[in-house]
Amino acid sequence: MRALYFREIKSFLSSIIGYIFIFIFLVASWIFHWVITYETNLLQGNQADLIPFFNLSPLILLVLIPAITMRSIAEERRTGTIELLFTRPISDLKILLAKYFAGVTLMVVAILPTIVYYFSMYYLGDPVGIIDEGATFTSYIGLILVGSCFVAIGTFASSLTSSQIVAFIISMFLCWIFYDGFMLIGSYNLLGEFDFVVKYASLSYHFDEIKKGIIVTNDIIYLISIIVLFLTASLAVIKTLKK
Repeated sequence: MRALYFREIKSFLSSIIGYIFIFIFLVASWIFHWVITYETNLLQGNQADLIPFFNLSPLILLVLIPAITMRSIAEERRTGTIELLFTRPISDLKILLAKYFAGVTLMVVAILPTIVYYFSMYYLGDPVGIIDEGATFTSYIGLILVGSCFVAIGTFASSLTSSQIVAFIISMFLCWIFYDGFMLIGSYNLLGEFDFVVKYASLSYHFDEIKKGIIVTNDIIYLISIIVLFLTASLAVIKTLKK
């Protein structure tokens, strides 16, 4: 598994895909949070916090992560190299986890440089250090978990088809549905008492709770459950490919 994991990391970094992912995320984040005059601008807020960053970042990742996960299994299916993977002395689960953790690693690498935002707001605050460190820390944990959910969804979408474009479209649609779609549907009050259940299924609902600075076990369990759900579905699809 370790060898396959490093092979996946190397494939990201030996091609332009990984660098483009990191570059676009950081540049888009920089433009929205430091350059343009908009509600996402960190310098124009009334408080020294990173709430605009944590509100926007999942939406950026929602588009970018499907772009890096679309090839994880779809490309193996298209080129036929997935058959070679099946002949290796490694279980289907380890093959899947190697690809999944490689995607998560790239996502974390893209997020890490934004810690500069924290130090910037820390020293720009009046007084210095007024930023809520606890809420910032939990928000980073929440953002990484949400991004990890997107990687799991993208991996599942990639397992469904040999077309990277189709995998990208399915992945982005599912990421949107699970992040914001359920919350949007629940806000229309179409299901009465069940509207809360629909909202509860939204990743953004749990991320909003985590951004308050308090990590509740239910929120963490739900986010991890989404990861497990889509990885299990991906594993089921992979096993059907061997038949």
